Order: sequence, then structure tokens, then C-alpha cells
Amino acid sequence: MRLTKQTNYAIRMMMYCGANCEGRLARVQDIAGAYGVSELFLFKVLQPLVEAKLMVSVRGRKGGVRLAKPAGEITLYEVVRVTEESFAMAECFEAGEVDCPLVDSCALNGAFYEALNAFFSVLQRYTIEDLVASRPQMRRLLGMMDLDNQAAGTA
Repeated sequence: MRLTKQTNYAIRMMMYCGANCEGRLARVQDIAGAYGVSELFLFKVLQPLVEAKLMVSVRGRKGGVRLAKPAGEITLYEVVRVTEESFAMAECFEAGEVDCPLVDSCALNGAFYEALNAFFSVLQRYTIEDLVASRPQMRRLLGMMDLDNQAAGTA
């Protein structure tokens, strides 16, 4: 199984916002710069997160994005469920026509479902806060210290 680029950057954007002290608004431009991706791509990634009430987007000159709830309350499972379109690990997982005559009694299908549920179980144990708190150097690596200095007028 491989997660999409959209899911990868959704989690990274949320980590950036989770590392953003006191839940201040983060500019999409700054997040895009930190990760080396386009702003347009991040806006595309942001849309389902806002619809799912995982992130808040504020428009305008002083606008930006932030987590919709504390980082410790947002699990990786929630983010992955919102950003991934399908969890079909094999053709027989997909809805619609399946050519396999064993689809209703196949042990392989059961094993794949068990593996998928184990994957989800692990994702439910981790929050955005867990990812940010375990890496205190994250703010420096993402260039957030420079932003802090600019906001304080010391850059």
C-alpha cells in the first residue's frame, strides 16, 4: 500500500500548523516554501481538510490556516481517511464487477482486510501532536524560527 502525495502533504501541513505556537495562523506561502511545493497544490490538499473540519482557513491579507482543534485531538487515521480515495489493496476490494469466482469465500481477502484494519489501528494511536512533539528541532528545520523573528520585528 502506498499513500498519495496529497495525504503526505496534508499530514505535513498539519504538522507545520501543529508546530506553530499558540495556534497562530500560518501562511500557505510559508508552508509551501518550507516543503518545496506549490501553493496551488497545498490549497488543493487543504480543501478536504477544511471540509472535514480538521483545519480552518481564514481569507484575507492577514489570513492563513490553522488546525481546527488541538493537535493532540487529530489522529493520523482521521487525516488519511479524509485524503485517500480508496483503500483497495487488491482488485477484489473494489466495488463493482469482480472476475474472481472466490470473491465471497477467499482467505486472501480476509487477510488483506485484517492487515488494513491493523494499519488503521496504528494510525489511530498517533496524533499530529505526537509527530511534532517528538521532533523539537522541527520549527528550526522548517524555517519557522525566521518567521518568529520577522513577526517580532527582529529579522
